[in-house]
Amino acid sequence: MEQNDSRYGFSAASDSAGMKGKTYSISDLSKEFDITPRSIRFYEDQGLLSPVRKGRQRVFRDRDYVRLKLILRGKRLGFTLAEIKEIIELYDMESGGEKQLVYFLDKIRQRRASLEQQMQDIEDTLQDMKSVERRVKKALKEIRGR
Repeated sequence: MEQNDSRYGFSAASDSAGMKGKTYSISDLSKEFDITPRSIRFYEDQGLLSPVRKGRQRVFRDRDYVRLKLILRGKRLGFTLAEIKEIIELYDMESGGEKQLVYFLDKIRQRRASLEQQMQDIEDTLQDMKSVERRVKKALKEIRGR
């Protein structure tokens, strides 16, 4: 069963082994998402992607494509890989939709609060720097004015 809910900016595909659908090589995904094959292998090592093996070649399915998209989106939002993995695993659960959304909202609130604090810290630092800059300019003016 494929779950797809664009209202929330994510979707997840089923994990049926016999699933017919588009497949991707590691180089396909690398080009599509503008990341290195090494990054994709790392996500596989972390249990976030599960390609099928055909000999030595990795064959990624739609499910992996969607998961990679979620991983990269989560990283852009500042989530850790552990948090991203939790979110994806919750979504993969049969009744995970609501749990995932509640968890995701909580993580968004936490991340927003962190960013707002960082923004305040940056604004405070800029004000401090302006003050120091004024004092230094004044001191230079006094030294040069002698």
